[in-house]
Amino acid sequence: MAQKPSIPKGTRDFSPAEVAKRNYIIQTIKQHFETYGFQPIETPSFENSDTLMGKYGDEGDRLIFKILNSGDFISKVDDVTYSSKNSTSLTPKISEKALRYDLTVPFARYVVMHQNEIDFPFKRYQIQPVWRADRPQKGRFREFYQCDADVVGANSLLQEVEFVQLYDAVFTDLGLKGTTIKINNRKILSGIAEVIGAKHLLVDFTVALDKLDKIGEEKVKEEMLEKGISESAIEKAQPLFSMAGTASEQLEQLRSLLADSEVGMVGVGELDEIISTAEYIGLQSAQLQLDVTLARGLNYYTGAIFEVAAPEGVQMGSIGGGGRYDDLTGIFGLKDVSGVGISFGLDRIYLVLEELNLFPDSLDTSLDVLCLNFGKNEGLAALKLVSGLRKEGLRADLYPTDAKMQKQFKYADKRGVPYVILLGEQELLDGNFVVKNMVTGEQNAYKLDALGQFAELVKASF
Repeated sequence: MAQKPSIPKGTRDFSPAEVAKRNYIIQTIKQHFETYGFQPIETPSFENSDTLMGKYGDEGDRLIFKILNSGDFISKVDDVTYSSKNSTSLTPKISEKALRYDLTVPFARYVVMHQNEIDFPFKRYQIQPVWRADRPQKGRFREFYQCDADVVGANSLLQEVEFVQLYDAVFTDLGLKGTTIKINNRKILSGIAEVIGAKHLLVDFTVALDKLDKIGEEKVKEEMLEKGISESAIEKAQPLFSMAGTASEQLEQLRSLLADSEVGMVGVGELDEIISTAEYIGLQSAQLQLDVTLARGLNYYTGAIFEVAAPEGVQMGSIGGGGRYDDLTGIFGLKDVSGVGISFGLDRIYLVLEELNLFPDSLDTSLDVLCLNFGKNEGLAALKLVSGLRKEGLRADLYPTDAKMQKQFKYADKRGVPYVILLGEQELLDGNFVVKNMVTGEQNAYKLDALGQFAELVKASF
């Protein structure tokens, strides 16, 4: 007996209904990207390893899926390296490519390679899958789509404000009201590391701090101690763990804490400008919240950082995030090109909309009209009728065989088809077709030469 097939953990098959819901989210995001002036690009699913490695910190590098070289790659490894069983030295010799971890680093590579073709500031959006060798759990997959928007070549903080508006517009349009857009600034975190005497351990400090909402204060402090951050330094950072109040009140507390840090005060000033401008313009349904413990582990962020939380009561990780990177393209040789970008977590947004029952009912309908099949002659006439309805913009289909009527109606019911057309011998003689409303059971006749009239009635009913 053949073994039952399976798929790798952290990946999924998607049914037609699921694809329709995912496309609904993607189209909503895409519409707003284009409304805000972003242009689409696409990059390869895999990149050269040296494009990706070293760009995400040690934790990120470990989660990159490596692709084995083609051919007899083992024979090309020298005996010393092979016998050492050291993955760090062996991997570069057997793997030169890797699946992309995110869309931002490939975008930076794209900008450098196409810099002479791009008009700066360049606003791009990208909706493609990425891969991470992460531990699968609810809302966390090994293969998932990212929906990114970035601006490069502009230093203005108005871009950050625009991204706050963009998040607000998309989630409002999806009916996901009550989201929280958390904001912080890496310069503030750098300043804190400086004033507590842990400047040389900035990455370890921020990576640990970023886990506060996941593992709690005590575990974060334990991790900081393990990374070499002293107890006195952690004690000086204590105000971070209990900071509260309005954004203005927290900014005042930060000004006091960071008074001796030039970079920290710059970060406070930037946050103040972004938050006050966003408040001046106003948001539709989201809340903008200062969160001084927000760190985001990626090394390339240098300014404002964002993370979006689902409405209160929904147990889900972040459904969006991003930030400012002042010199991301510098890693590929193009210096001093500032950028800022955000990402929407498609899969997590899907789970949240599903949990809150926010998907439109119309997404469950994949066909507007199904024409039943009464035999060869009637079937040919029905196929011509269906072709006409498709030209009128309806999603129409013909049942392929003249099966029993009960079976054809059952198929229509399972597909959720709202209208079924009956075109039998008598209808052909009369020059009309009969339409049954599958919800009400009502039946009406229409002339074969009046397809446009019927199509408009169907469209008006949705």
